[in-house]
Amino acid sequence: MPKNLTKAQARQVQEIIDRARRDDGIPRTAQQSIPFQRMFPDGICRVSDKYYTKTIQYQDINYQLAQQEDKTAIFEEWCSFLNFFDSSIHFELSFMNMATDAEVFEKNIRIPCRNDNFNNVRNEYSQMLKMQLAQGNNGLTKTKYITFGIEAESMREAKPRLEHVQTNLMNNFKRLGVSARVLNGKERLQLMLAPSTLSLISRASCRTKVPDINAGHRFIT
Repeated sequence: MPKNLTKAQARQVQEIIDRARRDDGIPRTAQQSIPFQRMFPDGICRVSDKYYTKTIQYQDINYQLAQQEDKTAIFEEWCSFLNFFDSSIHFELSFMNMATDAEVFEKNIRIPCRNDNFNNVRNEYSQMLKMQLAQGNNGLTKTKYITFGIEAESMREAKPRLEHVQTNLMNNFKRLGVSARVLNGKERLQLMLAPSTLSLISRASCRTKVPDINAGHRFIT
């Protein structure tokens, strides 16, 4: 420390040094461990003062069982999908395997009965589907998400830009034949219950352009 400082100046410098030593990036409170500033009801998250994100959940497309010409079309559409992102849009793909809710699982695959003589067939087929899916997925539900983010000066500026990107992504998913939906703020916060999903809130950082010949992981950093 310089010798020509007054006692007040020396004390001020020492306080700055002590504060810098304590600020080592390690969260010491629950509030400090939250990797964003505010989650809005419509699903927009303000991660920092000038960075905003949204998340879309999407389903599988049956690529392996498709005909060769269909595979080529799917591959080309996927390349176009990835190349939609320019340097101003950051994105991240996330894949989660979560324990299946047995009641919801059974409800989704059950074939409803009708007023005819084939309900026994429907029940048998529903039971077969339940057994096959449970064995194939090991009791896990696989979910996929894409989180995209932009830099903006304010929420007013970020909102229309995010909605424009969202509309384009949903149209791209539709062309791929993939079911997709936008998560609202409550749904994004619920994902935080899984310790490995904080990236869905805060991270969407990849910018590199994907060549048309490669549909690989542009999102890997």
